[in-house]
Amino acid sequence: MSRIGKMPIEVPAGVEIKVSGANDVNVKGPKGTLNRQLQANMIIKQNGNILTVERPDDTKANKALHGLTRTLLSNMVVGVSAGFTKELDINGVGYRAQKQGNKLVLSVGYSHPVEFVEANGITLDVPAPNKIIVMGIDKQAVGQIAAEIRETRPPEPYKGKGIKYSTEYIRRKEGKTGAKSKK
Repeated sequence: MSRIGKMPIEVPAGVEIKVSGANDVNVKGPKGTLNRQLQANMIIKQNGNILTVERPDDTKANKALHGLTRTLLSNMVVGVSAGFTKELDINGVGYRAQKQGNKLVLSVGYSHPVEFVEANGITLDVPAPNKIIVMGIDKQAVGQIAAEIRETRPPEPYKGKGIKYSTEYIRRKEGKTGAKSKK
C-alpha cells in the first residue's frame, strides 16, 4: 500500500469539498475556490471532516496514481485554507525589484527592465527591493511563477549574483588562480 496514499486528509473548518461524477473535485475555502479533475478510477471517500483516497486494485498504474491523487487533493485543501508562498532573494549590485500596480518590474542587469504581470489567483509582493514573495492558493501555479521569475537571472556560482529561492544554497566556485606556471 502507498504510504502517502493511505494517509487521511483532515479538512479544516470552513472548507467545503464536493466530489461529483468522475472525480471532479471542487474545494471551497476562505481563500478561494479550486476545481480539479482527478483520476476517475481512484475512490475518494468523505467521512465527516476526513478524506481518504483508495485504489480499486493493485495494478502498477493504480499504485502510481494513488499517492499522486491524495497529494493533489491535500494541496487543494491546504491552498484554500492557508495558501502557498515562495520567497525569492535578489543578489547583485544594482539588482532590484519593484511593484508598479499589478506588475513586478525587475532590474537585473539587462538593458531593459523585465516585467511580470500578476496572473489570475497569484499575488506578487515586494517587501524590500531585494525580496519577492509569490503567494496564491494553487501550489503548482505559485511554483511555476516563482520558477519563471528565477529564470530571468539564475544565480551564478562565482559571485552568487542573480535571483534565488530564499531556501536555496548556491555552491560557490573559486575564480581563476592567476598566471600560468612556467615549465
